[in-house]
Amino acid sequence: MFYLVRHGETDYSMKNSKIYQGFGVNLAPLSGTGIQQICQTARDARLAGTEVILSSPYTRALQTAAILSRKLGAPIIVETDLHEWLADKYYTYLDDETAEKNYREYTQQNGCYLNGTQPSWESAEMMRERVIAVLQKYAHYKKVVVACHGMMMQAVTGTNHPNNGEIVELEL
Repeated sequence: MFYLVRHGETDYSMKNSKIYQGFGVNLAPLSGTGIQQICQTARDARLAGTEVILSSPYTRALQTAAILSRKLGAPIIVETDLHEWLADKYYTYLDDETAEKNYREYTQQNGCYLNGTQPSWESAEMMRERVIAVLQKYAHYKKVVVACHGMMMQAVTGTNHPNNGEIVELEL
């Protein structure tokens, strides 16, 4: 069983300053509230007995995984393909305006490409396939926690966008 945990609230106060420009925004840490959210999540009885914690490489997920690891006594494995949705599937830098335009397009089209189009953003199906390929490597464990991102969780489970610290169960 997989327990997908959305990272806690993120502190984006440094966005577009210093090293937090472009992809650097993914270095932003959890806020104080975000840390409290994950400490609360770690108390959820469903997470007791976790064997391993998988984490996105982004700071907000890594910090979430670290808190969960300390509270649950389980090791962390970083899986780079557990990253959040890509506003540009070719991994090129996009300015904020273009990234936001791609996000609006993604949400308006429910993560699907319109017939005959190939936008630069990652579709929900592409995201789902990417994440499932990672999770399948850990299917032999009985209980796995995944510190990850909301859009990723939506694409994989078909649920609504989760709140910070929310747990969504997934059985492959």
